[in-house]
Amino acid sequence: MKTFIESFLVELKNEGESTKKLLELIPSDKLDWQPHPKSMTLKALATHISEIPGWIKIGLTTTEINFAENPYPPKDCNSAQEFLTYIDELIELSKKELENVTDDFLTETWTMRNADVIYAVMSKWEVIRHSFNQLIHHRAQLGVYFRLLDIKLPGVYGPSADELPH
Repeated sequence: MKTFIESFLVELKNEGESTKKLLELIPSDKLDWQPHPKSMTLKALATHISEIPGWIKIGLTTTEINFAENPYPPKDCNSAQEFLTYIDELIELSKKELENVTDDFLTETWTMRNADVIYAVMSKWEVIRHSFNQLIHHRAQLGVYFRLLDIKLPGVYGPSADELPH
């Protein structure tokens, strides 16, 4: 039976590859586009998706993140290639951290806060699961953006409707 760490490494690889299929299709001329005024721009969404694998490293190497002490400026990516380079970098950093811990370490507590306001307290195991859930959630959101922009969707867990014969 695989350890949780071994499973997480496989999932990081697979979800990273699936995510990159979408990021490579980001059109540079549509980065400011958003489907609704309350929605993120395409650039903000793609940046967020690209940074999520790095949350695993953060969760494994810290006991908390406090946005009041460590403001989080998003990286300024402006092309599909820049998003791909960024996500590859963060996947590799998180992979290295996962390779250096054991399942027992994953029970330690981690906190997300902004000064005295606590957003979440969870185990490091839950931080990793939350990271994967967020990646999948926002990747699906990007798929909706692509539909609205008439960009053909690649298959992620099998062929997409755009890849099937009609």
